[in-house]
Amino acid sequence: MKLRNLSQLSLAIIATFATTTYAQDEKTTAKQDAFEKIEITARKRTESIFESPTAVTSIGEDLIDKANMSNLEDIGKYVPNLNITRYGVGNAAHASVFIRGIGLQDHIITTDPGVGVYLDGVYLGRQMGSNLSLPNVERVEVLRGPQGTLYGRNTLGGAVNIITKQPGDEGILTTTAKVGSRGRIAGDVYFNNALTDELSMSASASYKKRDGVGRAINLANPEKEIGEEQETSGRVALKWQANSDFSMVFSLDAVDNESGQSPYTIELTQPLDASDPFNGDFPLLTADMLPANPDDLASTVAGIESTSYSGWGTSLSADWAINDIYSAKFISSYRTSEYDGGLDDDATALNLSEFPEEGGADQYSFEIQLNGTFADMDFVSGLYYFNEDGFTRSGPFVFSPWNTPNGLLNDGVSASFGDYGFFDVNQETNSYAAYINASYDLTDDLSIGGGLRYSKDKKAANAVFPSFSERKYVTADFDAVTWDVNASYQLSNNMNVYGQIQKGYQTGGFPPRPFGGPDQFVPFDETKAINYELGLKGQVHENVSMMLAVFVTDYTDLALPFSDPTAGGGFVTIVENAGASKAQGIELETTIAITDDFTIRSAVGYLDSEITEVDAGVQGIGIGDSPALTPRWTVMVAPSYFVDLSNGGTIALNANYSYRSDMQGQSVFNQSEQIDSRELVGFNISYLNAYGDMEVTLYGENVLNEVYDVGRLQQSGFVGVMRSNDRSEFGIKFKKDFEL
Repeated sequence: MKLRNLSQLSLAIIATFATTTYAQDEKTTAKQDAFEKIEITARKRTESIFESPTAVTSIGEDLIDKANMSNLEDIGKYVPNLNITRYGVGNAAHASVFIRGIGLQDHIITTDPGVGVYLDGVYLGRQMGSNLSLPNVERVEVLRGPQGTLYGRNTLGGAVNIITKQPGDEGILTTTAKVGSRGRIAGDVYFNNALTDELSMSASASYKKRDGVGRAINLANPEKEIGEEQETSGRVALKWQANSDFSMVFSLDAVDNESGQSPYTIELTQPLDASDPFNGDFPLLTADMLPANPDDLASTVAGIESTSYSGWGTSLSADWAINDIYSAKFISSYRTSEYDGGLDDDATALNLSEFPEEGGADQYSFEIQLNGTFADMDFVSGLYYFNEDGFTRSGPFVFSPWNTPNGLLNDGVSASFGDYGFFDVNQETNSYAAYINASYDLTDDLSIGGGLRYSKDKKAANAVFPSFSERKYVTADFDAVTWDVNASYQLSNNMNVYGQIQKGYQTGGFPPRPFGGPDQFVPFDETKAINYELGLKGQVHENVSMMLAVFVTDYTDLALPFSDPTAGGGFVTIVENAGASKAQGIELETTIAITDDFTIRSAVGYLDSEITEVDAGVQGIGIGDSPALTPRWTVMVAPSYFVDLSNGGTIALNANYSYRSDMQGQSVFNQSEQIDSRELVGFNISYLNAYGDMEVTLYGENVLNEVYDVGRLQQSGFVGVMRSNDRSEFGIKFKKDFEL
């Protein structure tokens, strides 16, 4: 049979997306077994992806390799109703994750993401640094819909769980090298081996570099090219298997990213009143001031062309099988990170609007679980604590005419508003939670489940802005009881139907840029959501698998940011609890085995999301507006074809297509902020030798060189446009495994 010669690598790719290309007869049973082995831990228990009563996509390490996914942003191209974008002071380490229309683009310390990102179960509190590279990753699980019970706060849209390879007994050393166009150089080393009978170790190191797409044309000695990438990262993990009932894993990871600013330009809109200096000097802008290449940067501010991000983290987890029924788990972690970046908002040599920025955060968390498995029931319960202390600073910045060099306007007229501007924001968060989640088998085919969680958040922040006479200190407490109920029924050995209702919770906070004065630095309320969902999962046919979800989500007090550059003194970002909104849609993931050697994976998401009520006094947001960065359609198609060679080797041909329809840059309809749809095409052609330990791959990413917008924000007389950085790239990869 043809598949007998396929590598474990190829089989894993197929299994990851519930694909089967087994021959018809005696392989039928093996095909079914392969489905059952597609296991996830999305609900903090190990279960089949088809039996889990929730909408979840699991992307394994081999698909990550075959689809040329290098970071979390790339994951966002292959999952329905998932969109990952970035704006964050032009820093490539920033990732704004949106699921089903819920997310937050801002990165300042007083804002929290709407989708939680986790690394081996450890919550990453900041969007800055969430655009993780993906070496040493076993799989990425994307849970869609509110995850208020098991994951808690700030998972209103869903959660992304990145799961790394754990130390084991297998002795292996894997090396990977990559060279390509645009000066691409990358390399990875992965090591895993048993050190003693009880102790095993894994370690990885990764380096990647790529040239930029533009230049800082007005700087004599720019530090970086625009869009340049350079990152070094590593991870070490030790596992102590004391006995069959108790184990501990200690891990340490670090990253250092020194890259160029993401490509940024502006488009002129209707100018403001040039006769009113308080309406901005920005009408001075003209089209001929912009660089001919929109990827170039015309700023005269040295250092703003480069960005950096560095951080490290450590975690300790322990698993204890108390007896045949009960088990316990403990997870503790500490993480620290720092970044800098900035944008010349007017994108010209004029000193109109430049905001350099730096920030950082320290966080630690503890979680202890008591879990149980009975004949017909299992449960997961736990206590959780999280602390974060962080800051954001900007200065000296220019925002004409309020904060200008030497107290002068750009036409040389004296200004009475002082010199360069400066702001500073600090916040400490303490979060507490207790939860329980259980499922019960009423019959062999029917299961019911549910969960309950109590969350308490305490925030203390302080800030100083040019319009503040003194530093202002604020505190706020938020709490919520969240829950879920679900039921699943096995229609046959291969199909499962489920229904669930989930309540989610997004903590409140403080506005990130209250340039208008201390009266703006007041808390906004938490957001809550209830999600109703029906799903169907499994093998529709011997050669067809599918995962279908239909959902309606109601949000109350949805916190939405609205940026107003005319409010005075700086780029004011107001966060309003808009009232109510509704999202409804459908998600379909399928895999079809056309022949034993030819499969097609696909994912389609449709989302209709809009504001349904607006509270009195809310600025900028209207009924019928849609949340920011929410495409109505998300589509992915990925065909794979395998050719067995006479020497025992295998050639795998993989292609991928990703589509995101148009969307709005903010949660308010401005035609200038509309982001057009985009289509990306890539391919991967690999040869795997007969022994399965050496692979050579020819790859192409974004082969049509689609240049698209990832963010648009209306400013004074122009709209700022953050452009894509994943341009066309072609190259070759080499991978070699060594047994130890």
